[in-house]
Amino acid sequence: MKVRECMSLDICCCKPEDAVSDVAKKMNEYHVGSMPVCDQNKNVVGIITDRDIALRCVACDKDVKSTPISEVMTTSVCCCKSDTDIQEATKLMSEMQVRRIPVLENDRIVGMLTLGDLANSKYVSAKEVSDTVGNICKCGHNSKNNC
Repeated sequence: MKVRECMSLDICCCKPEDAVSDVAKKMNEYHVGSMPVCDQNKNVVGIITDRDIALRCVACDKDVKSTPISEVMTTSVCCCKSDTDIQEATKLMSEMQVRRIPVLENDRIVGMLTLGDLANSKYVSAKEVSDTVGNICKCGHNSKNNC
């Protein structure tokens, strides 16, 4: 099975110049914990999570209304292609310890693959989902001061 058969198509993106407060409101409106950051050509240039906002903006006393999302986003984004095999994608999620991956076609975002997508797929076993979640949740990264 390929990622395109499992991924979410209804995605919401933000731009690098968007203010943190606007992105947080958009995340709340769409009930998402992360959002791809894309340039005008729909190329992924980063990803922002609610945790990034809390740790890299709020905890660092940055002004949420004037700080662009590009200052607090994660720039090394783990992505996959829509024709990637789902087992390869779950392995990538496990290795990179991420719960969501932007899905690309011709270097442009076309969807997101999330743990929820995997759990809701009839093509992914409960054991595979469980193993992926377990691997993602393993401690292994040292915490850093993000300010």
